[in-house]
Amino acid sequence: MAIRKTIQTYTVALTFALVPFAPQARTITSEVFDTVIAGGRVMDPETNYDAIANIGIRQGKIARISTDRLKGNRHIDATGLVVSPGFIDIHSHTPTRLGEHLSVLDGITTQLDLEAGSYPPTDYGYQYKAGAQLHYGSSVGHFAIRGLVMDNSTQGYFFSEDGFISLGGSMWSQTATPAQVNEMRKHLRNGLELGGLGIGVLLDYMTEAVTESELSMIFETAAEYDTPVYVHVRRGMPGDPTGLDEVIALAEAHKVATMICHITHSAMGGIGIWLSKIDAANARGARITTETLSYLAGGTSIAADVFVNRDWRTIFDIDYEDVQWVPTGEWLDEERFLRYQREFPTSSINHHYVKEEWLLEALKWPGMMVSTDALPAFDLEVKTNPNIAGTYAHFLGRYVRDLEVMPLMDGLRRITLLPAQWLSQASSAFEKKGRIQRGADADLVIFDPETIAARAQYGDPYQPSIGISHVLVAGRPVVVDGAQVEGRYPGQHLLGSRDNELTNQ
Repeated sequence: MAIRKTIQTYTVALTFALVPFAPQARTITSEVFDTVIAGGRVMDPETNYDAIANIGIRQGKIARISTDRLKGNRHIDATGLVVSPGFIDIHSHTPTRLGEHLSVLDGITTQLDLEAGSYPPTDYGYQYKAGAQLHYGSSVGHFAIRGLVMDNSTQGYFFSEDGFISLGGSMWSQTATPAQVNEMRKHLRNGLELGGLGIGVLLDYMTEAVTESELSMIFETAAEYDTPVYVHVRRGMPGDPTGLDEVIALAEAHKVATMICHITHSAMGGIGIWLSKIDAANARGARITTETLSYLAGGTSIAADVFVNRDWRTIFDIDYEDVQWVPTGEWLDEERFLRYQREFPTSSINHHYVKEEWLLEALKWPGMMVSTDALPAFDLEVKTNPNIAGTYAHFLGRYVRDLEVMPLMDGLRRITLLPAQWLSQASSAFEKKGRIQRGADADLVIFDPETIAARAQYGDPYQPSIGISHVLVAGRPVVVDGAQVEGRYPGQHLLGSRDNELTNQ
């Protein structure tokens, strides 16, 4: 088995980024581009280029950035609007047609499930097999491999054509034998060979089941491929960093790039201590990053380990009345909570426990990325959380513009460049995403920074964002004048390979 050589740091210097953005001196009269975006405020988070310019797109790539007039077969007037790299969602659980449609309307051009992952990763996104409007992909799902080894389960993701996976069974609650751990290692290697974008570990969902030796095996395997691990850490009492300490120790011991999933929702009031621990580890040479959400509630299964086997009311410092049943949006009491948990164990809940002050502190961390953590959505008649439709408009509208937590360029960096740089450790496909530069992928969002805002809210989650005018994926418009374009599917399945940038499934 050949072990891939990947980059040693996610701040990679790209050859196409070395050419400065000096406007071309001559007027372009002979070239005709597939698409021209004219007169927009072009913002590139890597070079800090910020100017009114025209963009010429050819064969899905940015071919020219110029202050001169460009000719194109398709013309998009971006006057008064920002032209940004497409938003990269590193943590989503809704590779569905409805999820896709709402995602592109919120500016998402790449949608990934890195926290949970799937196995095999080549089978991820079955609803996209006939074509996708956005790019998609996943890590290798440890949970799915554990189910295969311990329960003979062949379900490779949370849901399939056969329905949702059960949160019962040995995979979630029983420790593995040494032979089973070794079998998991073989499948993890296979998943990475097949193109998983690292390894996803739902540790908090099997907190009593996964031993230190099994968790070490996961990091050892990731180290073989120098690929990232994404971890939902074990949760303790509010603010307790023990679960974080466990993961940091493994990341340092094995020199593995590691992402802590939705840190605000795990750290709670201890967010400052958690981030200081990550800073200290990185100062020692570790490669650890993290992400957060722009909405405050947590969303998960009503039968998740923390709600079945642990004192969740103390852990989250809430009660039954702070929980919504996702399918209807209704607020629960003890009787309905326990009944729905018994009768609908695969359904989801939103538990409202995160305070905005925690999120504001998290967003001040320079490397903090923003994701949706969107729950699966299949039908407008069955509700989910608003993350699916409004995450990025909410982040840019409320936190960047209204509360001025950071400048717009920095806000765009958190949702475009930083995810692309991090993911370049898993796939060279991301070396040309998250940027507006010659040779970069033409995954672009055109929006009004003065009006961008989310309309989706708890209980009414499917309201599309406002202020986003156009979205292009691989140079092809999938949103035009704020409306999704049906029948156009330029998205590709992104796989973790340093040799093959994109594999179209």
